[in-house]
Amino acid sequence: MSDLPLSLSLPLILFYLTVLVLAAEGLNRLTDTHGEFTRKIVHIGSGNVVLLAWWLQIPTTIGIGAAIVAGIIALLSYSVPILPSLNSVGRKSLGTFFYAVSFGVLFACFWTKYPEFTVIGILIMAWGDGLAAVIGQRFGQHPYQIFGGKKSLEGSLTMFLVSFLMAGLILTSTQGNPLSSWGIALVVAMVATGLESFSWLGIDNLLVPLGSTFCAFYLSRIIILTN
Repeated sequence: MSDLPLSLSLPLILFYLTVLVLAAEGLNRLTDTHGEFTRKIVHIGSGNVVLLAWWLQIPTTIGIGAAIVAGIIALLSYSVPILPSLNSVGRKSLGTFFYAVSFGVLFACFWTKYPEFTVIGILIMAWGDGLAAVIGQRFGQHPYQIFGGKKSLEGSLTMFLVSFLMAGLILTSTQGNPLSSWGIALVVAMVATGLESFSWLGIDNLLVPLGSTFCAFYLSRIIILTN
């Protein structure tokens, strides 16, 4: 973990997020890059901020406050198109707002004592859902639909594999028991993939991180209590 003071840690995170959003906005406004692609850049890149926050040991209150601000900005951007890279293209969605809410809830519930579980939920949402959408749109040949949400088997397989990898690596590095960690990761990946199928109004951006984190946490507690 870093020993940087908060006065340096926060500007570092703010700089990272500013560069990320500006890069996505630049691609969106100045090139013919599809808006959905630039939205996924922000989706994945903003999720990575949880790793910076973990390394820099950002206080819980700061994380919750940042999530509230991000949620307000997301709601405003739906009415005022100041940041097109934040919002969905061609479909109604509150996904960006739900994404911010999931940050806040996970910070409030786990960050102080069990930050690794917050990291699991956010990274599964960022990388799993983000890459699933990209792969599904680019290579999806076997579509299916649940409650109006269009998915593909290729995208869902990507979601499963990325979720399994993220959860397994984080649990192994923090709990030190490869067998149980990867077993938990397998269940978490199945839960995350199932929840990602429910994408009505972008609700998967809330269900996936919360479901993944709570699943990983309670399975880990059960294994600890039974050993």
